[in-house]
Amino acid sequence: MLWTTNSYPSPPNLYNKMCGIAGQFNFQRREPVERETIVRMARSIAHRGPDDEGFFIAGPVGLGFRRLSIIDLAGGHQPMSNSEGTVWIIFNGEIYNYKELRAELQSKGHQFRTNSDTEVIIHGYEEWGTDVLNHLNGMFGLAIWDVQKERLILARDAMGIKLIYYKIDNGTLTFGSEIRAILAAQESRPDVDPTALNLFLRFRYTPSPLTIFQGIRKLASGTMLVVEKGQCREERWYKFIPTPFPTPKKKEEAVCELLELYRGAVKRHLLSDVPVGVLLSGGLDSGLLLALMNEQGGPWPAYTIGYGESFEDDELTDAAVTASLLGARHVKVKLDQTEFERALPKIVECLEEPIATSSIVPMYFVSQRARQDVKVALIGQGPDELFGGYTRHLGIHYGNWWRGLPAGLRSMAGFAVNRLPRNETLKRGVRSLSAADRLKRYQDVFSLAPSETIDRLFREDVLPDRDRHDLVEYWDALRPQMEHTDELGGFQLLEIRSSLPDELLMYGDKLSMAHSLEVRVPYLDRTVVEYVQRLGANLKVRNGTRKWLHRQICQGYLSPRILKGKKRGFAANVVDQWFRSSLNGALREVLLDESSLMFGLLNPRPVRRLLEGHQSGRQDNHKLLFSLVMLEQWLRRSGSRQERLISAAQEGMDAVRLAS
Repeated sequence: MLWTTNSYPSPPNLYNKMCGIAGQFNFQRREPVERETIVRMARSIAHRGPDDEGFFIAGPVGLGFRRLSIIDLAGGHQPMSNSEGTVWIIFNGEIYNYKELRAELQSKGHQFRTNSDTEVIIHGYEEWGTDVLNHLNGMFGLAIWDVQKERLILARDAMGIKLIYYKIDNGTLTFGSEIRAILAAQESRPDVDPTALNLFLRFRYTPSPLTIFQGIRKLASGTMLVVEKGQCREERWYKFIPTPFPTPKKKEEAVCELLELYRGAVKRHLLSDVPVGVLLSGGLDSGLLLALMNEQGGPWPAYTIGYGESFEDDELTDAAVTASLLGARHVKVKLDQTEFERALPKIVECLEEPIATSSIVPMYFVSQRARQDVKVALIGQGPDELFGGYTRHLGIHYGNWWRGLPAGLRSMAGFAVNRLPRNETLKRGVRSLSAADRLKRYQDVFSLAPSETIDRLFREDVLPDRDRHDLVEYWDALRPQMEHTDELGGFQLLEIRSSLPDELLMYGDKLSMAHSLEVRVPYLDRTVVEYVQRLGANLKVRNGTRKWLHRQICQGYLSPRILKGKKRGFAANVVDQWFRSSLNGALREVLLDESSLMFGLLNPRPVRRLLEGHQSGRQDNHKLLFSLVMLEQWLRRSGSRQERLISAAQEGMDAVRLAS
């Protein structure tokens, strides 16, 4: 049986660019999927696409789609097929080079019915098979159903800007843009995965392919899941190996080339027939982004989160200077500590998995405000990871100098550092940079605390194998891509493949789409990333200055005040300050209350010792304590969320029956 429907009539030329996808494939028993299940899954992520929905159901395969309308092009409703109906696709994202690919495919004899990038992927698959993914420059989470080969392909874009979650159980694959789509397809709530929880407490996020839920996985950036002939295989399709330029780039040449790549990326990312804005912090990256946007038009609305003049770290003043200089309409979004504490549980629910990064709070509120005016916003994510913008990059870059010191001198210095009160970041750096294995060294730099400290937080019977929760295990397949990189470049490659997609980009996608706002990331255009990965470390960190080459471009666009400003997150330092003060109030009680849900998995005693060490001033444990608070908030919200999903699922089934 084949069934397709458009529940809401679409205008004839409406083309989706950002949405949510969901589906099922009974790949072993070949039983027909249930129509009600696919509808329920799609409607659980209606916030990702409030404008329209569509379905394709054919025997053991069901695909569901939700749409947020951005660009007015011809005939882009999904699920979409080729003219013969032998290839079907559901696609969440944006392909920025689709016009070039369309021309190339037309030269090979392909005939198009629409002007959409979705159809370009279909014809690309017909021409190149799964290698079509290597031709795409964009952000995407997609599913392709090949009718003749009875093959389903799930794929996540090279940079991991969009997400794909999936579960394989009893011969059935269930997948979606968000975890809630998978939860909507099952009757019971899955258990917490202890290994994933251990990794979360070490790194503040759950790295792919794991999720916090037992049995639910997420595709890593640049990977795909292929299901055919009753079998599933997960493999990396994006295998770019950065190799240094044959002749090292000089400053003038690199500045000129990089600026042109920036300009091309921004121009592509501005493609839209609805209002576009920019999320503007008080720093370099979003300021340069706004300046480059001005070369393509404007004026643009610019949205900044702030906390009032009493906060030394407030970004509003610096952002206002940039907005004024560049002629943007500056929209200020103010947040206070009461609102922070009140909103935290709701933000945790939007994320679906615990993320212990304080910038989630400002991201949620600035997205909420921007959506009142625009459907699309550009954000300056990426240069910190590409050019070495964090303190840890200095440690990595100069780590060879440290390892070259005599062992006795390193031991003495390490002993002195470990006796310092607080300064946990410095202590971690000294400890991690001595590791001989490259991946182990990088892993320890990422860690909030040593593995033994995290292991001791767990109850004795919880962790199945205390030796099997290292990121190195998941990173090992990336060693070939690091073959030609220097020390800093290797670390940055892992950031681009792991922490960036599974932490920063993950919460950026979830918190913006919670408000039906599409966020685009021009600095992570493949042309930019692959160019920068071939540059030597001397163009990224020079004489202790981070993001050196990026700053050379910024000098031509931004005021000296912004150029000389200190490094700040998305006003995250203020949120850190609020959290520290909250540890004396309600959030402190969460950590001390032995009836807290986390203590079904963790031991209250070591948690209490972490809090005591922090409050005494001997240690700075606020990041790990914040992770524990986020875990407890997530445990409390995930239970109530599951009850709401079951209720919403029943309502969805009733609606489908009434419509039948």
